[in-house]
Amino acid sequence: MKTHFFISLFFLTLSACQNYQPKGDSMTSGTIKAGIDESYTLMMQSELDVYHADYPNARINSVYKPEGEIIEDLLNDSIQAAVITRALTEEELIFFRNKQKLPESSRIATDGIALIVNPQNADTVLTLEQVNALFSGGLKRWDMIRSESQGGDIRIVFDNNKSSNARYISERFLKGAPFPENCFAVHSNEEVIEYVTQNRGAVGVISVGWISDREDSTSQAFLRKVKVVGIIDATNADKPGMARKPYQAYIYDQTYPLRRDVYAIRTSSKTSVGTGFVSFLRGDKGQLIIHKMGMVAEQAPTRVIKMVD
Repeated sequence: MKTHFFISLFFLTLSACQNYQPKGDSMTSGTIKAGIDESYTLMMQSELDVYHADYPNARINSVYKPEGEIIEDLLNDSIQAAVITRALTEEELIFFRNKQKLPESSRIATDGIALIVNPQNADTVLTLEQVNALFSGGLKRWDMIRSESQGGDIRIVFDNNKSSNARYISERFLKGAPFPENCFAVHSNEEVIEYVTQNRGAVGVISVGWISDREDSTSQAFLRKVKVVGIIDATNADKPGMARKPYQAYIYDQTYPLRRDVYAIRTSSKTSVGTGFVSFLRGDKGQLIIHKMGMVAEQAPTRVIKMVD
């Protein structure tokens, strides 16, 4: 009788352990708010759909903003995670350490900045030197590229003054100088695409993530509205005269010049759902979604193939 009692008690205890659901915050349960760079809206919507399906006890409440606003939100502690195009600076890390926080920045991908033009514009190839002149103000009319060009004045449009796209161009080409007068910002990558669609002389600056997914209807609809500029980088060792567009292969082999890294950041504790979310983005499923979006995953997705004799 005692034997049956202890056996029953054992299985009751085992069953209780198996059905136990952790209370409060953990790496697989809890809620945080995350700021997502608008450049990665399409990618992160796919990531979050899969993440929430895999971890029903975890909730990532996402907000999509320009990168500059996301940094401000991180410092104000109104969000606890972010996906942006840079790691935290040493100054920002010191700020968090003074608040007894130990944030982490993890690189999850590399993507590209795409230059887009109106479908009627025949000037779809630029050298890297011309791109430099374009953003520094030395190239203001299309007929300065080709005398027979009918594009007229060049108008350069960004998604937002505080966006990662604007910051990248400023740091890469302007070195602290102001943008030329023919540059202006709208409010989103979608608005950049719409402006370029309606203005023959425009050059739009967007993240390649908006036009790189061959299976996404939104991405393909945008791609049908514009032309993507190819860039010739004479410093490339292989085929230096070849124009390269921001295709995944050219971002991967670093022959497309306008590249940047993508980071996932968490400022919550190491045992929080923020850590679990970043781990998901760096894991097989998260990296596969990044690969599918046409960006270069930090860790190349792998397949295990069983060989049958």
